[in-house]
Amino acid sequence: MSMGTRHHRQRQEDLWITHHELAQAPSHPFYQRLNELLDSEKFDEFVEKECAGFYAVNNGRPSLSPGIYFRLLLLGYFEGIDSERGIAWRTADSLGLRRFLSIGLDEGTPDHSTISRTRRLIDVDTHRRVFLWVLGLLADRGLLKGKRIGIDATTLEANAALRSIVRRDNGESYEEFLKELASKSGIETPTREDLARLDRKRKKKMSNKEWVNPHDSDARIAKMKDGRTHLAHKAEHAVDMETGAVVAVTLQEADQGDTTTVKETLAEAGEAVAELIGREAGIAPDEAPKVNLGGVEEVVADKGYHSGPVLEEMKTAGVRTYIPEKKQPGQRHWVGKEGPQQAVYANRRRLKRPKGKRLLRARGELVERSFAHCYDTGGMRRTHLRKHSNILKRQLIHVGAFNLSLILRKLVGSGTPREWRNRHSQLVFLFAFQFRAWQRLAAALNSVLIASETDFALRAA
Repeated sequence: MSMGTRHHRQRQEDLWITHHELAQAPSHPFYQRLNELLDSEKFDEFVEKECAGFYAVNNGRPSLSPGIYFRLLLLGYFEGIDSERGIAWRTADSLGLRRFLSIGLDEGTPDHSTISRTRRLIDVDTHRRVFLWVLGLLADRGLLKGKRIGIDATTLEANAALRSIVRRDNGESYEEFLKELASKSGIETPTREDLARLDRKRKKKMSNKEWVNPHDSDARIAKMKDGRTHLAHKAEHAVDMETGAVVAVTLQEADQGDTTTVKETLAEAGEAVAELIGREAGIAPDEAPKVNLGGVEEVVADKGYHSGPVLEEMKTAGVRTYIPEKKQPGQRHWVGKEGPQQAVYANRRRLKRPKGKRLLRARGELVERSFAHCYDTGGMRRTHLRKHSNILKRQLIHVGAFNLSLILRKLVGSGTPREWRNRHSQLVFLFAFQFRAWQRLAAALNSVLIASETDFALRAA
């Protein structure tokens, strides 16, 4: 039998091909259940109604329908793909994803330019309404309470390089700035090694007040989780402490402190919870209550969020806080600060109780879990988009997919396709473990039986 080569297998394709001759592939069971969930809740009708104002009736090139566009962004989370170009490549390469998107084998899949163009046309508020729609699904299934919220932030690596930063005052590049310093130090023609050595010796190297990236003015110089200094953005999550669902997500400048950014995140969480409460009560979204942060009763955060004025504002809004204090040298002076003093002392008393200690442990688990799923395995730790408005659009749907995974985990036992694939190996391991346990139990019973028979024989003798 001859081996043959790929060259010999090349042939002229037929001009016409019937439908039953097209290559068929079974749909992925995970995406099949996800589509069943979205179809049962009329997802396509909802997004088409929300996006109707962004589409023309008869003008322009063929568009990407809202249902397919938002499903493509959902794939970014479920497949762990970091860029829109990667989503387009993965879709074109998979027959199962074609079925999930309802794209026929005789149709072309969307390229990355079509995805990005659709994203630019649809505004941030529409993406946020889709995120809130997913929260509504969670509330309907008892997976969202909204009374106890945990808050934390993480950094996302920006799509901008430090070597491209320029001075805000005169537009001078960083290399030109170093050459000027070298000239003042007596080095007329500095080499790259000279500039690097000079840069290491400087005490204060870069400040966001002095430097900016001309290609992404929203990016800020910050230290990443692994210790590297990079241009970054700050993502902040408000997580339901009872279910692990992300109630609100914001994207802000990486150089802003936690006590500054928490106000916007809490406001978003309060509005989301208020809208869900109003929907259950049959109240229109515009008439939903906005007092007491919309139903949020308790807030749990780490010590970076501890501040007397912040605690006082939350106490005034009727919210109980569980935020550890920072270590401060000496004794604090409360003259003229009776309001913050009462809030700090009340927060301190709550932390000493068993409930406070339990909530702090749960916050580290639930909030960090959302970061790990959304940005590490979910593929958004490094952003491939620029400007907060563009990044936030994808981030809202990305985190919305994380919330959808909570529903799917309840329905089918798996929140992502990877978890679905690993579930079978876990079942095999569990069966093998139980089988070995039964073997050990049978061996022990057999030993006891033999010992009993021997003892009986000795007594009879």
